[in-house]
Amino acid sequence: MEVERSGLVESRHRGVLVHVQPDGTVDWAIGDPETVIFPRSANKPIQAMAMLEAGLPLAGPELAIATSSHHGEVMHLEQVRAVLRRAGLDESALQTPASWPDSPHEHARVIREGGGKAPILMDCSGKHAAMLLTCVLHGWTTHDYLAPEHSLQRQVTETFARLTGAPPDVVGIDGCGAPLLATSVVRLARAIGSIATGGTEESRRLVAAITAHPTLVSGTRAPERHFIEGLPGVIAKTGAESTMVVGWPDGSALVGKIEDGSARALTVAMSRAVEVLGGPVVLSEPRPEVLGGGRPVGEIRPAF
Repeated sequence: MEVERSGLVESRHRGVLVHVQPDGTVDWAIGDPETVIFPRSANKPIQAMAMLEAGLPLAGPELAIATSSHHGEVMHLEQVRAVLRRAGLDESALQTPASWPDSPHEHARVIREGGGKAPILMDCSGKHAAMLLTCVLHGWTTHDYLAPEHSLQRQVTETFARLTGAPPDVVGIDGCGAPLLATSVVRLARAIGSIATGGTEESRRLVAAITAHPTLVSGTRAPERHFIEGLPGVIAKTGAESTMVVGWPDGSALVGKIEDGSARALTVAMSRAVEVLGGPVVLSEPRPEVLGGGRPVGEIRPAF
């Protein structure tokens, strides 16, 4: 990716892009498909699958929020609270760190309303609410639901290993405090592709929730929702440090990771990759403008 200003390329972003066929074979790649990454929130469809297979009874908007990196909009908070009510818990059970909403618009709203940082405003609170509900359904403890040895997290790790085809390369701690499982870009693509086919009752429910509620999965102003809305039947999810997954109903999948973690390059690169693979332009601004003095003087553009 290149950032061009007034005819000069002043910045470049490198990364890995991998597309797999429905059988998992790599048919197109830039960079090394075996690069091991922390997918961050791009793991959420896999985590949701683990909980669904453990009996999580969610569907529709509540399941969409369970897979989300939400922006703290009112519609997001309502769904998180709905999931917590199912568990008979309140916001105090969430072990997400107290945060402001990811969206600057929602951050400003909270301040206007006299609020402050809160665990429910953290973008992963929907996933955590679903984790708590899964624990309650099984009679598992909730005070330590983030511990790697907890029954819930063992279930997630087992599902992750089955879908990616290998145990996690590294187990770390995500920004929300949950265990973070690393895998290669190509194995992540295979896992997302297998979910996107809707080949099981659980995956069908998950795909239906994501495709029907893209603004709950991210936010009203989030660019990733355009991939879900612009590509029929597709699931898509971003993760921190510039990772994104896209899965098609036929089981093919695309994963991108920007090496320096720059979010500005990610959706532009992924949109271009979709075009290279024969798909439509999914972003309204596929080459975002670079401004000088408030006027366009360049662009962020793919170099492939």
